Amino acid sequence: MRKHLGFISLVALIFFSSCEREVEESIIEIGFDFQPLGVGNFWIYEVDQTTYFGENDSEQELFFYRDHIRTFYLNEAKEQVFIVERLKSSDKQTWVLEKEYTLILRDFTLIKTVDNQPLVSFVFPPKIGRVWNGNIYRNDIRDDFEIDSVQNGPANGIDFEIGYRVLQEKSDDKITFRDIRYEYYGKGIGMTEYFAEVLTYCSRNDCLGDEIIDSGSKIQMNLIEYGND
Repeated sequence: MRKHLGFISLVALIFFSSCEREVEESIIEIGFDFQPLGVGNFWIYEVDQTTYFGENDSEQELFFYRDHIRTFYLNEAKEQVFIVERLKSSDKQTWVLEKEYTLILRDFTLIKTVDNQPLVSFVFPPKIGRVWNGNIYRNDIRDDFEIDSVQNGPANGIDFEIGYRVLQEKSDDKITFRDIRYEYYGKGIGMTEYFAEVLTYCSRNDCLGDEIIDSGSKIQMNLIEYGND
């Protein structure tokens, strides 16, 4: 009897080990490891932000963000909703809560909801040329995002095998506005870089076409540290 129990236990162990390997291989094959989701995962970004208030009037701020998955819950659709707390610091010593946002994996897409605005920020598996509507879960006009380039690590001191850039917007008429936004996602890491420059230019007759910034902001976020605690 003990021999039979031992044999059954061995078979069960092999079965479950095989299942775990299949799950891990599936995650890697589909590309879900471009945004690892687990309680305790964190990412620290160095941030350079400039806010423009008018002609020759701007304010630059250098600081750090720490995004940390603190918990998750199941929504009505039985999806795992990961809650990310974003902390802000000027010295990486004292942190203050900036906001919280959520991440959901749904139908091979990553949905990032910030300030109650859901955005499809990434798709799986990633490949050059993939295009999707980032606003598909918003009551808003279509906004096409595209994986347009590939990046091989390291970048900003962070080593990774491969990364993809998601181009969210690239518009600049050099007369009235400029809107450039993109994110990078690294394999096994998550978002490694974020850039957004959204500006309006002076449109008076005496400055039209001179690209004089009237208002807007520019932000550059570079990943400097990540892990799990």
